[in-house]
Amino acid sequence: MRFEDLARRSAFIGAVALVVGARVAPAQSGGDGFLFRTPAGSFSIHGGYALASAGSDIFSEATTQLTLDKRDFSSFSFGGDISYAFSPRFDLVFGGDYSSAKRDSEFRDWVDNNDEPIEQTTDFRRVPLTVSLKYYVTERGRSVSQFAWIPSKYSPYVGVGGGAMWYRFEQQGDFVDFRDLDVFFAELQSQGWTPTGHAMAGMDYTLGPRLALTAEGRYSYAKAELNRDAWEGFEKIDLSGFAGTVGFKVRF
Repeated sequence: MRFEDLARRSAFIGAVALVVGARVAPAQSGGDGFLFRTPAGSFSIHGGYALASAGSDIFSEATTQLTLDKRDFSSFSFGGDISYAFSPRFDLVFGGDYSSAKRDSEFRDWVDNNDEPIEQTTDFRRVPLTVSLKYYVTERGRSVSQFAWIPSKYSPYVGVGGGAMWYRFEQQGDFVDFRDLDVFFAELQSQGWTPTGHAMAGMDYTLGPRLALTAEGRYSYAKAELNRDAWEGFEKIDLSGFAGTVGFKVRF
């Protein structure tokens, strides 16, 4: 199954689960604003924007030769996670995200023999799958009796984690051979998995006993070897960047 299809199906399943969880919440809560027990964990779906650092020479080459800017490698993102609360303030979180930037371009300083633009398309995708340790800076709720737990209105947190990131960097179209200035068609692609690490900070805002709005900022670091058949002599591709997301969380 392609990553695009998997991402769409995951988003659909998450949306359905969110609606079901929100409808079930009032029936399982103990009344107005409290639960019968401390939640064991949560799941969430979120969307936002993934800024690409684009700091390696493959991006410098693209932005120098082609009508591209570093911001063209940034894009909207979406994903989800599921967490387990193993202590009052600590969660173990399993998550995944998907971002894809696809841009058309042409050579800045060169045209073909017919004085037409030399055009190509660049496609840059990132899919991190991670495990995180999340720490809530303040109590995320309080017990008022043996059978009642009230969630806090605001619950800020910080966290760190790591995992693996799948990426694809692809360029397809016409290019200039600077040895003899011939124009040729090529499909250049590099993809694979590489380790990644991240740090994050965010906040949950309670909307109901089980439902919360969550916002997060995350910086991820990752680099990967490029396909040497396509980009010989280039350094590792920079997959790092900052992402800001907003979503909904359902406690269970």
